[in-house]
Amino acid sequence: MSRFSRLLALLLVAAALTACSSAPETPVAATVTSAPRRPPVGVLARSATTTAKKTILFFGNSLTAGYGVEPEEAFPALIGQKIDSAGLKYVVVNAGLSGETTAGGRSRVGWVLRRQPVAVFVLELGGNDGLRGLPLTDTRRNLQAIIDTVRGRSQDTKIVLAGMQIPPNLGQQYSADFKQLYGELARKNQLVLIPFLLKSVGGVRQLNQADQIHPTPAGHKIVARTVWQVLKPVLP
Repeated sequence: MSRFSRLLALLLVAAALTACSSAPETPVAATVTSAPRRPPVGVLARSATTTAKKTILFFGNSLTAGYGVEPEEAFPALIGQKIDSAGLKYVVVNAGLSGETTAGGRSRVGWVLRRQPVAVFVLELGGNDGLRGLPLTDTRRNLQAIIDTVRGRSQDTKIVLAGMQIPPNLGQQYSADFKQLYGELARKNQLVLIPFLLKSVGGVRQLNQADQIHPTPAGHKIVARTVWQVLKPVLP
């Protein structure tokens, strides 16, 4: 080998070593070799198989977000499992945010809807309004604005409204009016109504965490059954 050839070979090896040392490190997550059977709740995968599916968006507060439990134990994830078992072409997206009020939901719903087309929109908000004793006129107005935003985005999106109830700490009348506004909104807007999201869970000590507000994993299983009874007939 000539002196020139040896020099050229050394330069090529040096260049290769430099390129390897400057390449970014592979993230730990990228070392996973087997993909999950379906995308994690709250993440809409971009694979060809997933994009062919329609989206069910759960839009709510800490109940939807699964406060205090693992993401896969929250009721939206359990609904996703039921959908997979039934062989339905839908993917669940969890857009729950702990501490969310109807005012907060009203301000962020447009941003959420811009992220992907939504076939079914499950609206679970108002509980934090009621626990804080906020004016029900504001709660009603905010929920109506969210409904209008969804309809304005797509008339074909089916909206499911999750009804809530609160204890009578703030007075029997406030509690009764709070419960009633969900039915009124559902009738006015021709929505599918879940009469009470926490049916058979709310007020049951062993099915709730220490705060007696957020369900345990066992409580979420019951909530998922309640939601599924209403949601399943909506899915063609």
